[in-house]
Amino acid sequence: MSRQNTADTAGIKPKRAFEPQQSTTLCANREPKGFFHGHIWNYGVMLVAATVGLFTSFILAAETLKLARTPDKPLSCDVNSVLSCSDVAKSWQAEIIRFGDLRFPNAFFGIAVYSVFITVAVVGLCGVKLPRWFSICTWFGGLFAFCYSYWLASQSMFAIKALCPWCMAMMFATTIMFMALSHATVTVQGIPQNRNVLNMYYRMHYDWMADMVWIVVVLTLIFVKEGAAIFA
Repeated sequence: MSRQNTADTAGIKPKRAFEPQQSTTLCANREPKGFFHGHIWNYGVMLVAATVGLFTSFILAAETLKLARTPDKPLSCDVNSVLSCSDVAKSWQAEIIRFGDLRFPNAFFGIAVYSVFITVAVVGLCGVKLPRWFSICTWFGGLFAFCYSYWLASQSMFAIKALCPWCMAMMFATTIMFMALSHATVTVQGIPQNRNVLNMYYRMHYDWMADMVWIVVVLTLIFVKEGAAIFA
């Protein structure tokens, strides 16, 4: 009796040499490992980006106060008809939050928001496992900041027809901050629970490719639409 027949007779199922479905599942379930998926890299990038956002918020707040004191004088970032902080600061989009006659410039809220994200980044750098509810709320807060910054950028380009250099810097800082936060939420905090696709996305470094393509597309759109006036 052959060896195969003996195994069949004993009720033992022969082990297959290759099982593609099981191999794919195990590959998808693998958690991303390494420095670029850890808390030091992701929260470090988030900290740097949030610090840049906080710095630009302080500058915009100072420029807003300067404009209020001397409305007839140009600001330091008024380069030409396209690169003009004054035109953006005088628009209604620059003061979304209003309570009656009280109007609050967006830069003041930027100081508060970026301070919160800096705090989260510092806590994450310490290797602290954040509560699940807090990580989810932080991610949605980052998503809101991301969407809000691009809404303001679209208003500047297509409605106000003027670009604020500091606002553009804040937009890109928010982009990098949110992407680093999303990476940390998945690979460090382990959210969501069923993250097979996200594990493969980050483990194969597709996020780097998506980040670079996104930023290049936005820069290309800006230069295609306003490049002639910017470099005039």
